[in-house]
Amino acid sequence: MSRVWRPAVLFLLTVAVVGIAAWLVFFSPVLGVREIQVAGNAGLSAEQVRRAAQVVGGMPLATVDVAEVRARVAAIPQVESVKVSRTWPDTLRVEIVEREPVATVPTGGRSALMDRHGVVIEVRDVAPPILPVLRVVRPGPRDPATMAGLTVITALPGDLARRVAEVLAPSAETVSLRLKDGRSIVWGGGDRPADKAKILVTLLERRADSYDVSSPDVVTVK
Repeated sequence: MSRVWRPAVLFLLTVAVVGIAAWLVFFSPVLGVREIQVAGNAGLSAEQVRRAAQVVGGMPLATVDVAEVRARVAAIPQVESVKVSRTWPDTLRVEIVEREPVATVPTGGRSALMDRHGVVIEVRDVAPPILPVLRVVRPGPRDPATMAGLTVITALPGDLARRVAEVLAPSAETVSLRLKDGRSIVWGGGDRPADKAKILVTLLERRADSYDVSSPDVVTVK
């Protein structure tokens, strides 16, 4: 008789163990979220990120929809990218990359801080003096002139970028710069930005009022 019942008992024990394990993982607070780790934040506080994640403490870690959490955190204007992962037994890790402003755009008497993708991070009453002013007709990530102007700004080496007062982009092919010392630069279109930036650094050693690097192979200084 014992030989007959032994497989059945083992099967029932296996089912019970699996059931308990499933309950612990998917329904019990035993393996629930105890901590939400936030990494990569500088301007944002960890608490801001946790509030955006909207994960209730004690919620089973296995049932947290990481895609939804990622989408909620990504909706914060200052966030460029997000990675969400589970760290067993009780931690949800949220790693973010914050957007960095590269230019300011005048808007209604205030200044919008824009990142390299043309996304407005925030709007301030006073623009940070270290950032160049981008002047375009229709600012935004879908505007070719905006993106051309931002391409120019991000192509410039750090010390040169800090010397730029304004970037004017009436169109994607007619970008120009004005330095804080009054000198002007005709940049042209968005082609060969690295070559133009390298040449410009050398040209600026020569005192002049204007520099034309729109055609990197034939530059002019006036």
